[in-house]
Amino acid sequence: MPKVHLKRLSVGADAIDVHEHVNNQEYLRWLQEIAIEHSTAQGWPLERYLTLGASWYVKSHFIEYLRPAMLGDAIVMLTWVSAMSERSSPRQTLFLRESDRRILARAETQWTFVSLKNGRPQRIPEEVATAFAIVASEEEALREVGWAGD
Repeated sequence: MPKVHLKRLSVGADAIDVHEHVNNQEYLRWLQEIAIEHSTAQGWPLERYLTLGASWYVKSHFIEYLRPAMLGDAIVMLTWVSAMSERSSPRQTLFLRESDRRILARAETQWTFVSLKNGRPQRIPEEVATAFAIVASEEEALREVGWAGD
C-alpha cells in the first residue's frame, strides 16, 4: 500500500466558474474524494468504519491557491497523512498540473476521529492509526511518487 495516494483527473466544464478557472468548491470536493480513496486503498473503506462505529470528520480545511487550473488541464493530486495524534490527524494534499508539474494548490485538512453513537471525538484505534504511513513533508511525498527534483 503506497504511503502517498495519487489520483489523476481532467478538468471538465462543470468545474469551471465565471472567472474561467476551477471553482474553489471543486477543490473541496476533490479533497474529500481523494481522502476517501486513500483510506479505502489502506484497507479502510466506509463500510469498515461503520462496522467499527466511528469515522473521520473534517475539523478544518486550509487551501493555498498558487495558480489557476483551467478547462482541460490534466491534474495530478497527491495526498498523505503527515501526523497521527490520539484523536486527530492532518492530511496534506497537493494539486499539480501534469503538463509542467507546477503546484496549483496545496491543502491541509484536519480530521478528527469521532464516535458515530454520540458524535464526540474518540481515541483512534491502533488498527486505524497503523494503516496510514506517516509522510512528514511535501518533499518526501514528491519523492515517493517519483516527482522530486523535476
